Amino acid sequence: MTKVELEAKVGALTDEINFLRAIYEETISRDLSVVVSMDNNRHLDMDSIIEEVRRQYEQIAQNSRAEAEAWYQSRYEELQSTAGRHGDSLRNTKIEIQELTRNVQRLRTEIENAKKQVGMCGVCLAISIRACQK
Repeated sequence: MTKVELEAKVGALTDEINFLRAIYEETISRDLSVVVSMDNNRHLDMDSIIEEVRRQYEQIAQNSRAEAEAWYQSRYEELQSTAGRHGDSLRNTKIEIQELTRNVQRLRTEIENAKKQVGMCGVCLAISIRACQK
């Protein structure tokens, strides 16, 4: 290839590059105008966005309160039930202690009576022994 042919080829390639560059710039320009027009068409209503976020927050807070209240209520009922069982157990234990105390008193009385009888028998035995010795 000669210099003239190469220069012609360089010129053709330069023209093609310039043509493709022009198409690229036009495409970019068109795409940017679409993006800009899309951005401009959207109107952000901050009041409604804030209101929606507030509503969602209140809903979450209400659900959390309800969940906590339900948990505390179930825990309270569980503790009430446990306290009732312990109260019943305590009453039964007190009744049992009272019965045992009465039994102890009865047995002490019986022991005292038996001691008195043994003492009287001892006296009778001593009298009988003296009477026999005379």
